[in-house]
Amino acid sequence: MRGVLLASIPSPSSPYVFQAGSFGLRWYGLLIAIGIGVAIWIARREFRRRGWDPEGVYTLAMWAVPAGIIGARLYHVATDWHLFSDDPARIIQIQQGGLGLPGVIIGGAIGATIAARRLGLPALGVFDCIAPGLILAQALGRWGNWFNQELPGGPSNLPWAVEIDPQYRPAQYLDVATFQPTFLYESLWNLGVFSVLILLVIPRYWNRARYGTVFAAYLFLYGVGRVWVEALRIDAAHVFFGVRLNDWVFGIVVILAAAFLARSFSRLQPAPDALLSQKE
Repeated sequence: MRGVLLASIPSPSSPYVFQAGSFGLRWYGLLIAIGIGVAIWIARREFRRRGWDPEGVYTLAMWAVPAGIIGARLYHVATDWHLFSDDPARIIQIQQGGLGLPGVIIGGAIGATIAARRLGLPALGVFDCIAPGLILAQALGRWGNWFNQELPGGPSNLPWAVEIDPQYRPAQYLDVATFQPTFLYESLWNLGVFSVLILLVIPRYWNRARYGTVFAAYLFLYGVGRVWVEALRIDAAHVFFGVRLNDWVFGIVVILAAAFLARSFSRLQPAPDALLSQKE
């Protein structure tokens, strides 16, 4: 066992950046804040690309960020009510972790739609501007799970397995020290999705495809990875016909996003150089 531990990812010493008495700043909350800042910066870049006022991103953030956080928390509470039924006051303690990504998408989309209407912009076009920054923020935010020692995969002896302290281990695995690092898998996958969006999808299709195409590509690519990661997790979850709830949710998301992409790509506008050759 000692050899395995030396070849594994160590547990963080504390989930806090700093702590003074009852007050403390958790890494989870700090990473969320940094992720929001990164997402805003990238959204401004995308607004500017489309000829929109980048200052409008701040209006967008005012609506989408709170709505996304609220949606994420409500999804987590609704799907894991057993964690809150005895102490409802824990519902507002988001700094300790517990945000459901489907809720981020739903809540954030509602907030972004409201903001888009106030700005006089197409909602699906605004979603396209949000997508690359959102997936990069998710890649960063997943490291909050490592600091909180939560949501591991099954037991593992792989060199990159993550150590989990006894007090954070699932009850059925108290004698197991190392687990699959699902936070790492998802973070790396999200970085890959970001690269595809920013280097391939956006440069080639942002001005040729219908609004919503970049966002649909984000949903499809992220959903595929999430279905895989979700299958590795061992935390308690609602299961229907032997499949975890989130796998059902993201499976449906992947199918719908794929249908949207197929329809969008079938109606692509000609590339700018093709238009130029037609004029000549």
